[in-house]
Amino acid sequence: MSKFDLSRKIALVTGSSRGLGKTFAEELAGAGAHVVLNGFDTARLEQTREEMAAQGYDVSAAAFDVSDEAAVRAAFERFDAEGRPPDILVNNAGIQLRRPMLELGAADWQRVLDTNLTSAFLCGREAASRMIAKGGGKIINIGSLMSDLARVTVAPYTVAKGGVKMLTRSMAAEWAAFNIQANAIGPGYMMTDMTRPLQEDTQFDNWVRGRTPAGRWGKPEELQGAVVFLAFSASDFVNGQILYIDGGMTAVL
Repeated sequence: MSKFDLSRKIALVTGSSRGLGKTFAEELAGAGAHVVLNGFDTARLEQTREEMAAQGYDVSAAAFDVSDEAAVRAAFERFDAEGRPPDILVNNAGIQLRRPMLELGAADWQRVLDTNLTSAFLCGREAASRMIAKGGGKIINIGSLMSDLARVTVAPYTVAKGGVKMLTRSMAAEWAAFNIQANAIGPGYMMTDMTRPLQEDTQFDNWVRGRTPAGRWGKPEELQGAVVFLAFSASDFVNGQILYIDGGMTAVL
């Protein structure tokens, strides 16, 4: 098999009914993988599955809450029963909340951490136990610029994404001996539905363009190559790393 072929591989992409997750799912499916879509909105998830299937992609759907330990365990047990535990896991599910810390309640803080960080641990733990039995696998965590940098009003997101970076390193430390590679990507400011209000804010848009050496926002498809590379066997000696795809933002003052 080519080092750049995902045929006969099964990839679970969390939070993939729309946005960046859907973009990752399409690229992995295009490289030959059977992709399991995930989300908690069953109607939207099924719509995405139908759209991708109509394009010829090999795809299925699994609706479950990635921040709920019992739901995650049950989902992976279903994968076992179906004979298709994932070879590749992309921990993409995430939410954002913009609020000053002095106005931030503990429940909102915990909700962001559970969705962005704890979910990656829960899904990663279940996936890794199956990958060890299969002789290896790939875990790709979706971090952020905020894995390294902080900005006002997004403290829980920043803490969660910083945790994703260190979780990735911990996964590599514990599971590399079992031929599991755990890496992350750190997207910069991307043109997505989540960031549309920021794109439409002239002051913020000007700040992003001025702060980014590339002078623009990133496009979702510009993340696809990194995710698929980290899923390929060509990246088997890459482990515990976070690759920033940010137009150069983290490289300059």
